[in-house]
Amino acid sequence: MDIFAITFQSVIVLLGIGVSGFLIVQRKVVAEDALGALSSLALDLALPCLVFVNIISSFSPQETPDWWVLPIWWLVFTGIAALLTGMFMFISHKMTRREFAMSIFLHNGLFFPLAILTGMFGSSSPYLVSLFLFMMLYPAFLFNIYPFFFGKSQRKINLKRIFNVVFVSTLLALTIRFADIETYIPSAVLSILSMLGAMTVPLLMLVIGGNLSLTFQRKGKIYSVEIAKFVFIKNIMFPLMFLGVLLVIWPSYHIALLLMLQSAVPPVTALPMFIKRVGGNESIVNQFLLGSFIFSLVTIPLMMSLFTLFFSP
Repeated sequence: MDIFAITFQSVIVLLGIGVSGFLIVQRKVVAEDALGALSSLALDLALPCLVFVNIISSFSPQETPDWWVLPIWWLVFTGIAALLTGMFMFISHKMTRREFAMSIFLHNGLFFPLAILTGMFGSSSPYLVSLFLFMMLYPAFLFNIYPFFFGKSQRKINLKRIFNVVFVSTLLALTIRFADIETYIPSAVLSILSMLGAMTVPLLMLVIGGNLSLTFQRKGKIYSVEIAKFVFIKNIMFPLMFLGVLLVIWPSYHIALLLMLQSAVPPVTALPMFIKRVGGNESIVNQFLLGSFIFSLVTIPLMMSLFTLFFSP
């Protein structure tokens, strides 16, 4: 199966689960209040289990001595993404420019790449461990950076957001692997954690679909021109610009693959929650999210196919 078919299938599976979430909320099978609980279950329980089990099972310090460069590459990606966001944000309407910039910059860097890498290389692939290590600092960054888009600086550092459950589970798993004591963990415990971790992506996509259903119920003005601008920048220009950067710096395949995936994915699914907290235009952010998600069904496979013309394992 070629890369277009693999990535198309991975994205359509994600969107299919999202549609299921949309329908169960639309038909009131699940109450609106339950979405928050499902989101917490996914982020605070399932995701840490997924990260922990994959690092314990697939990470080897001896085979991957340069693992520490992955978070540094994330910093490189973030710096380039910030520059591109600063360039492109000015094509948006002044009234919604902050929402536009925030939606471009804060990307869905874990769940879309997770599904695509699983489709490409299997659920026990070392590429998944590379993804988790690459994204190790992102949750803390994400939950502390979003207020600055609206000029609302944090008065004090929130340690809970820095030492979040995902970050702690990553450090714990790395410590166990470096101490070479993973064999002392009972296989039954790993099986339990693996089953819990397997819920992560389905739960989150159900929540996304449910939230989009609520958006449709409360929809106001449709920002068609701004949505078109956003999809063009986020889904097409961003990955093309990053591909150009990759062709200049020419990193190893697994680094290039991670950077390309990060650039091609839609915005992070927590955007509506962030916008609500800072008092922004929640309606347009939901429309950005929906538009980018729908078009990603085609744009991600296209961009990854283009990537494979230049890079191969």
